Amino acid sequence: MSIFVTGETPVICQGITGTNGSFHTDQACIYGTRMVGGITPGKGGTTWTGTQSKAELPIFNTVEEAVRKTGAKATVIYVPAAFAPDAICEAAASGIELIVAITEGIPILDMVRVKQMLATTKARLIGPNCPGVITPGTGSHNAGSRRPGCKIGIMPGYIHKPGRIGVVSRS
Repeated sequence: MSIFVTGETPVICQGITGTNGSFHTDQACIYGTRMVGGITPGKGGTTWTGTQSKAELPIFNTVEEAVRKTGAKATVIYVPAAFAPDAICEAAASGIELIVAITEGIPILDMVRVKQMLATTKARLIGPNCPGVITPGTGSHNAGSRRPGCKIGIMPGYIHKPGRIGVVSRS
């Protein structure tokens, strides 16, 4: 299957209150991605508001809570390398189907442990150290689009055109 996400895919962001997580979640909301919440331990019960999109999303302490309350099927991870392996494993253990890890610099031996854990789940991992995935919609970044797109990651949405394929990128 070449399309991993659609405009209907509910997506959460792990690390939403950090600089990168906040900026790229805002960009995803502008693009039309169905962002449904974010995770930052210790900030659960608060709300994130996009600077440009003005989207308001609930923040949860754990991925499990976010999945239970939002029905999220995908996550994007913008946490430091030291915490990324645990973030990936937490997402997989919580039933997330698609995990997009943007984080770079994760030690190889940590990822070996993650790969072993993922083998016991149905989760698909894109990354780490990747720009993400995108499925352009028909006018996905325009108001009133008939088929919204889904952008999970750091790539600029305007350079992708609608069609029959999705883009999975590896830097």
